[in-house]
Amino acid sequence: MHQPITRINPEQLHVTPGYSHVTVVKAGRMAFLAGQCPLDQAGALVGDGDIDAQVDQVVANALIALDAAGARPDQVVRSVIYVVSGETAVLASVWQRLTTSALAAAFTTASTLLGVARLGFTGQLVELDLTAALDG
Repeated sequence: MHQPITRINPEQLHVTPGYSHVTVVKAGRMAFLAGQCPLDQAGALVGDGDIDAQVDQVVANALIALDAAGARPDQVVRSVIYVVSGETAVLASVWQRLTTSALAAAFTTASTLLGVARLGFTGQLVELDLTAALDG
């Protein structure tokens, strides 16, 4: 049975570029993914200095992790995106790439996009944290 997920954008809040201000999930099984990093299966950084390549690897890794939990992108109820940049244009380009990827449905929910000073791996430019509501 599919978990009921309601996404809400109150009229009194600003219009969003695709995400929802509020996501409500009936209590049930949840999957909390560790921050997905731009690392390949061997643990090597993908796309050194190439943020688009890193976003693509993060998307690929997140899809694998969601599948392992028995979840689809449209079952994501919360996302936090970390980008090593203080530039609005860079943050916007990461958002655009994510919202047009195979993971796009994950970003129609409650989302936060952050510019940060540094992430855990040398050369890492992006990380993605997801929470999903699972069926039954």
